[in-house]
Amino acid sequence: MRVILFCHSLLSDWNHGNAHFLRGVATELSARGHTVRVLEPTDAGSFQHLLEEPHGLAALDELRAYYPRLRPERYAPDALDLEAVLDGADLVLVHDWTSPELVRRLGEHRRDGGRFRLLFHDTHHRAVSAPDEQARYDLSQYDGVLAFGTVLRDLYRKRGWAKRAWTWHEAADVRVFHPHPRNREVRDLVWIGNGGDDERTKALHEFLLEPVHTLGLTARVHGVRYPAPALRAFRDAGIEYAGWLPSHRAPLAYSQARVTVHIPRRPYATLLPGIPTHRPFEALACGIPLVSAPWEDVEGLFTPGRDFLVARDGAQMRRHLSALVADADMRHAFAEAGLRTVLSRHTCAHRVEELLGICQSLGMSGDVLHPSSPERVHA
Repeated sequence: MRVILFCHSLLSDWNHGNAHFLRGVATELSARGHTVRVLEPTDAGSFQHLLEEPHGLAALDELRAYYPRLRPERYAPDALDLEAVLDGADLVLVHDWTSPELVRRLGEHRRDGGRFRLLFHDTHHRAVSAPDEQARYDLSQYDGVLAFGTVLRDLYRKRGWAKRAWTWHEAADVRVFHPHPRNREVRDLVWIGNGGDDERTKALHEFLLEPVHTLGLTARVHGVRYPAPALRAFRDAGIEYAGWLPSHRAPLAYSQARVTVHIPRRPYATLLPGIPTHRPFEALACGIPLVSAPWEDVEGLFTPGRDFLVARDGAQMRRHLSALVADADMRHAFAEAGLRTVLSRHTCAHRVEELLGICQSLGMSGDVLHPSSPERVHA
């Protein structure tokens, strides 16, 4: 199968967590013998911000070693020859960070005789938080939408935004996100997450800053787009702020801490229940015990209370963190359970199987979807 993936960036994950999952999917498809071509725009903001980081170029060099199959192509949006790019394509995946103009043009190619299957991949909350922005995406000529949660899938169906929609959760790329030896734990807690948009400011204070400060935990935060007041709040709580962390370095960061937390942005905690985003999958894949702020797992992706703990409020977060930091056996039990669940249900290999099943339901041949003799190819 010849797959074309349009996305904001695979080269950069600076404030672009979707790159983690898309890298894993592209690598898994490639490993199964499919040809994957990845295109990202030259003006991608995430890539520009990466270049401004002191260790940005070094992170790019490291990325090639972690993802040897990936060779993303950067294109100038006003000079993209879609006729040439789409020639011979079997499947075209279009991620939601793609410009509405390009989304429309790809649909027109499908309408005007394109023989490929065309799917839109939605991993954003704009459908509920900014419906006017959602209306800019013309998906009338697409075969369907891959929505990263059932509540979002149902919204597409209810509002008639697409012909078909399927649930396609993000997952862990376990080629990269896996446990490292935990004999070098140097702090109690690490949290990896970005700021901005004031979508979880209150939750950060209740479920991270106040518990860490009250319990006197040693803690580090990685992430970008934090305004000056947030940085002062970290400092006042005794939390070390360590800035941007390339995703391939996250497993080592997890291995150096006793526990992590999940603090979902407000739309995922309220308007889009059941969507955990990629962070919990990756943390559990790295074998670290996790405590989540309120998040409703309505789709049964995990078993809360076994795979991880849930804190209803700040007081319960303090109790959970205190117990885990003090009890190595308890940490081990939660880490093992969470890791088992990810490996059994939530890897990029599982999601590729789901994707191939969707493609088969759209009439694609099993011989194309499941080549008998995989060969090494590069994205």
